[in-house]
Amino acid sequence: MAKSTKARGKIVRRLGANIYGNSKYDRLLKKKPQMPGKERDFRGRIKFSDYGRQLLEKQKLRLSYALSERQFFNTFIKAKKLRGLTGDNMMILLERRLDNTIYRLGLATTRAQARQFVSHGHIRLNNRRANVPSMIVRAGDSIQVKESESSKKLLRESLARSNQVMPDWLSIDGDALVGSVERLPDRADISSIANEQMVVEFYSK
Repeated sequence: MAKSTKARGKIVRRLGANIYGNSKYDRLLKKKPQMPGKERDFRGRIKFSDYGRQLLEKQKLRLSYALSERQFFNTFIKAKKLRGLTGDNMMILLERRLDNTIYRLGLATTRAQARQFVSHGHIRLNNRRANVPSMIVRAGDSIQVKESESSKKLLRESLARSNQVMPDWLSIDGDALVGSVERLPDRADISSIANEQMVVEFYSK
């Protein structure tokens, strides 16, 4: 995803949701619940059309996973081709991305940082070089940190700062800096900041 030049606080206020997970944005939304540009005593939010609500949900989900529009749409297309509910499939595919898995393991404090770690070659998947953030992990996969002191120091510091709650489908050995995919995630394992069914409706028009 191309780096966004927009202030994150404004994005959070416009969407009305803390898509980045940082507690400072919860405080911001509590202090300034109005959208950017609205007067200080304005406490409502714009009423959207059906299309507007669907677009808003799509943007929440896309930006929370730090994906470009093309990457996000391609995930939807893949999900649509799988058996089962498209919305559930889409959420599971998003969770199984390598960059998101690094984030869920607590090896990165944000998904954007996790993508950077992967792109810069700090991560290995099943003892092989893995520098493509969109790689999909599978049950039984092992995720390691590159055998270099600089990589280990960087990821160990990130792990110490992370406040991630480990999902049931993953586990990590913090001393060895080795994560494991115990099983594939179910939809019930995934907490979503957006209504994925509305995203499906948006793309199905």
